Amino acid sequence: MEAFYLMVFGALASLVATLELSKNSKDRIHTSSAFISFKNNYLVVYSLMMAGDWLQGPYVYYLYSQYGFGKGEIGHLFIAGFGSSMLLGTIVGSLADKKGRKRASVTYCITYILSCITKHSPQYKVLMLGRVLGGIATSLLFSAFESWLVAEHNKRGFDQQWLSITFSKAIFLGNGLMAILSGLFGNVLVDSLQLGPVAPFDAASCFLTIGMIIILFSWTENYGDPSESKDLLTQFRGAAAAIAADEKITLLGAIQSLFEGSMYTFVFLWTPALSPNGEDIPHGFIFATFMLSSMLGSSIASRLLAHPTPKVESYMQIVFMISSASLLLPVVTNFLVAPSGVKGGSITFSGCIQLIGFCTFEACVGIFWPSIMKMRSQYIPEEARSTIMNFFRIPLNIFVCIALYNVKAFPMTVMFGMCSLFLFVASMLQRRLMVLAEMHKSRSQDWSPMKEIDSEAEPLNG
Repeated sequence: MEAFYLMVFGALASLVATLELSKNSKDRIHTSSAFISFKNNYLVVYSLMMAGDWLQGPYVYYLYSQYGFGKGEIGHLFIAGFGSSMLLGTIVGSLADKKGRKRASVTYCITYILSCITKHSPQYKVLMLGRVLGGIATSLLFSAFESWLVAEHNKRGFDQQWLSITFSKAIFLGNGLMAILSGLFGNVLVDSLQLGPVAPFDAASCFLTIGMIIILFSWTENYGDPSESKDLLTQFRGAAAAIAADEKITLLGAIQSLFEGSMYTFVFLWTPALSPNGEDIPHGFIFATFMLSSMLGSSIASRLLAHPTPKVESYMQIVFMISSASLLLPVVTNFLVAPSGVKGGSITFSGCIQLIGFCTFEACVGIFWPSIMKMRSQYIPEEARSTIMNFFRIPLNIFVCIALYNVKAFPMTVMFGMCSLFLFVASMLQRRLMVLAEMHKSRSQDWSPMKEIDSEAEPLNG
């Protein structure tokens, strides 16, 4: 393996270790033993859920190709997954507010386990069913668990700022460490033990089952609006009305869609960007490097969220600008660095520059997740939390489906340029959100003294 990859990985590992080990009392929020027990329970469950998801990721395309399907057929399978997440996932995910978030989390486990079982069949229709089930599960993963956490955190009377600890640790462990360990474990199952490409899906089912058992026996149920008088359509209308009535929620949804849309598009683009002429690159090691970058980002986020300033609405503007610049690098290098005409070989100088940029983007992803979770906990109303969060994913899934369908129709520089533009727009919208948040805060501060004056004046008027 080239020294360059090891150097980048080593530098990132050193930064993560330094940040984690150098935390002092100012960087840590003092909590209670009850909260620590609650947080650890959630982190164990969330890590198991993410392990079940990460184990599958690197082997989905490979498994389909082993069954003899071509790029077109595989592309349709992926589009089916995002499409079902948009349509069926929105409905099922929104039921979490009405039927219970714990029940929705268990449904995620069952649905994803069934999706894993379908991978044993080489039949296209069975695999298509698996993708549909996987799409539904994805919607539940990114709404039910967070909704349960926020509601349960508030129900138990914990400090609102403590939520940021759970969010940042969940991303550090679930989206960083578990991704790396899952990749290594999957590699052992498929390559070392030679159990075949279905083995990671069976392992994922085991992790999901363990997590489901913990949920069943240690979680309590909570709801958004359990009213039986409201049907699903009424619930949708209420969520849509809440989004339309509060510009902050609208902005939050737009920001999330723009960032995640760019992120999912990047997932499909980084491999051809780093090896445009079929250069030999270590995909698994680069993926681990990206996840280490994400861990670095979540570690930075935990420090930022532990302090009252800068506010999350403020620093996220900078994060979006940096992420926009990092995804613009492939466009810049295409014009400034002469392309290599040699087929194969090792990564080029242009590829090295892009890899550093991509690691920077992944660090921004690591900051984004706990930060957007924090903002969602502040602005989205509890009674329709899961429903609104699934609404946010509708434009995201539409964008990803269109991007997947037309990925060959546009040059790669155009795709990266589009993602960079979206992230720049997200930064502008974030600035607007910050202004609105400051206006709301100043109005609240102005209103408090008025209420005190009124309360003091009442006895005199009596």
